This record gives sequence, structure tokens and C-alpha cells, in this order.
Amino acid sequence: MFTCWLLRPLFWQVWLSRLLACVLLSGVLTVPVVGQQANLFKLVNPRARHVIVPFEMQRNLMIVKVRLNGKGPFNFMLDTGVGVSLLTDPGLQAELGLKVGQRFRVVGVGEEAALEAYISNDVRAELDGIVAPSMSLMVLSDDVLDLSSYVGMPIHGILGSDIFHSLIVEVRPTESRLIAYEPTRYRAPRSRRWAMLPLSMEGSKSYVTTAVTFADSLQLPLKLVLDTGAGHALSVETGSDARLQLPAQRLRSQLGRGLSGFINGYLGRVQTLELGRYRIANMLTSFPDNAEVHQRTNSERNGNLGFELLKRFTVVIDYPHNRLLLKPNELFKDPFEHDMCGLELLATGEDYRNYIVLKVQPNSPAAQAKLVPGDQLVSINLLPASVFSLTQISRMLHSSDGRQLLLVVRRPDGELYTATIRLKRQI
Repeated sequence: MFTCWLLRPLFWQVWLSRLLACVLLSGVLTVPVVGQQANLFKLVNPRARHVIVPFEMQRNLMIVKVRLNGKGPFNFMLDTGVGVSLLTDPGLQAELGLKVGQRFRVVGVGEEAALEAYISNDVRAELDGIVAPSMSLMVLSDDVLDLSSYVGMPIHGILGSDIFHSLIVEVRPTESRLIAYEPTRYRAPRSRRWAMLPLSMEGSKSYVTTAVTFADSLQLPLKLVLDTGAGHALSVETGSDARLQLPAQRLRSQLGRGLSGFINGYLGRVQTLELGRYRIANMLTSFPDNAEVHQRTNSERNGNLGFELLKRFTVVIDYPHNRLLLKPNELFKDPFEHDMCGLELLATGEDYRNYIVLKVQPNSPAAQAKLVPGDQLVSINLLPASVFSLTQISRMLHSSDGRQLLLVVRRPDGELYTATIRLKRQI
């Protein structure tokens, strides 16, 4: 049995920090297990030019249906930032008849016992019109990532970058669908509305270099990981370049949680970010503490681009031709907002419609309303909380400065408590 560290280049900017064990997952392991498998995924119909794959967008993450070894479908998060696909639900191992291959002991889980994992080879994976006859999965012995509680629906695993190395994938966020193209039959769009950015490939990951202007008008070219599995818009690692400094206006925050503890840092804004012909202004940005990042990364880069930004475009991820194509969609002009309430919620129950307060941000509207961890959300504006998905509640808490919400919660002792909260923009 080998010992390894599962590391991910950065983390999702999320509001439920406990779940972010997944934030540190990466396809780069300290032992050679599996890497990207070129041409692993193929279109089922060899004569087809493309296929359409629906997805659900929950909490700024893409969730696709995947069948494994003829069973399912199961819900998998689609993530360019992960090199090794993961099965996070250990309860499926027997049902899928997985072969136990090379074993690992995953360290860096704080005071808890080490997590065990193994590689299972020869797994057949199927999406709508797409098949991987024999792929490798890393199987975790325990669902420490708890993605289901963050997303608000059952999540069984993470589908990594293999599919992007095999096919050209067009993402249409406003239509909740992917179009996967056979690379030799793909014809790039020629409209002037499309911007093209070169992608540099290093191992299983892709990088884009773009100009970012900070609040002090300093403009720098930043090398950023393209990361569909990151829920934030932009994350900047100030320790990667001496010229990078924290913005004067910033908010101290727990940005997430990894296998070895909480990820701390600041939230701020950059003046502009340029993607080809398009300039995005006043973008909410994560600035993780330098020590937190250096312990978890081993590549030269300045940060990453996440799906909070990418969802504002129709995106063509073209690994075979080392390019990224972007065209703005109707979300392009939406403002970038942080949680204006100060609540971190955990989705529980069989249908993930039971919401428990995990954390209350100090000095936030939620704290001023005397909400406390352990409170169960009963209703929002006189409607049962269970009628809302976790994504819908998150959107409410990010909606508009000054909006008023009437919340009823059940205390751990069973008492009902009513709180009136006025949302407040903090950054």
C-alpha cells in the first residue's frame, strides 16, 4: 500500500466551507497511478459529428448523469481541474463489481484516521451518446468530500479531465447542455463574437494566460488554471509573484476546507480581467493565504478561473487544438456578488431539502439577527424552506443589497425563532 497526498491546485470559493475536502483533489499524485487517458471517451455512433449531453447546474457546478458498468445513472460533477476521476460514494463499490487495484493511504486529514483509496481499472463509463469502454477510477473508502450536502442533491463522484482530452466539449450554461464533438469533425465558429484564447497543457491540466488589472491599476499577465469544478470566478495566489498584493478593500473569510483543515484568505475585487476581446469589470476574487496555497500546489501558476466566470459564456473547451473559445451569453452582464447574509447551510435528509445552519459569519446580518449554528431553516418569506433547492436559497442570499428576508428557524431544543434579515453587500 502506497501513501499519497491528494492535492488540488486550488479550491472552490464556496459558502459551505466544511464540504471542501474536495477542493484539494487533483490528478497530480505523489505516486504514478493513472494519468490522463487520451482518446478514452468516444462517441457511441462512429458516424456522428456530435452528441448532446444535458447537465444540471447546481451551486455553480455542472452535474452530469453517468452509467458505470451498466448500472445507474449516477450523478458526477464535471471537472477540468481533476486528472483522476473519483468515485466518492463507497456504497456503490459492490453494486458496480469494481476490481480492487493499487491501494493508497491518503494522509493530510488532520486528526482523523488516514483515508484509504484504491484504483479500479477497466470500468465502463457511459454518458448520453458517449462511452469510455475501459477507464480508471479512484475509489475512496469514505465519502469525506460530502459533495451531496453542498450541492443539495446526491453526488456519487467526479468526472475528471479525461473526457476533455478525448473530445471537444462545448458548454452552454444557459441551456444546461453540453455538445461533445469528435475532434476530427469539429468546425470552429467564425463569428466575430467569439474570442479565442490559447490553452497551454501541462499534464492533465490546462492553463490560460490573461491580463488582470488590480485596484491600484497594476496590470499583469496571469497564468490561470481552467477549472470548471471551481465555483468561484477568479482566485489569485499573491505568493506567486512579488507584484501581486492584497486589495485595500477586502473581507477576511474562510474560503473552504481541505483534507488538512480550513483554507483561509480574503475576498476582494479586481478592476478588470481580459478574455480576448472581452473585458470583465469589478470581479469578485479569492485571495488565499500564501502558506495555504504553497502547501498544496507544485506548479508555477498565479491562480485559476472558475465556473462563476465561465458560466457567463458559451464555452468551447478544445484540448485537441489547445484553445478556448468564448462567446458571451445572457448572464454576461450579471454582477459578481458574495453572500450578503452570512449563513452557511448544510443540506441533509433523503431529498437534501432539510437545511441546517453550519456557520454564521461574525458581524453579518445573520449574526445580528441572532441566528446560530444548529438552527434548522423552516421557512423563507412564509414559504416552506423545503420548496427551495439549495441553489435557489444560495441565489437569494446573493441577490441584492437591502433585500429583506423573513426566516423562521427551529432551534436545537425545538423552539421556533423568527428573524428578519436585511441583506448587506460586504465587499
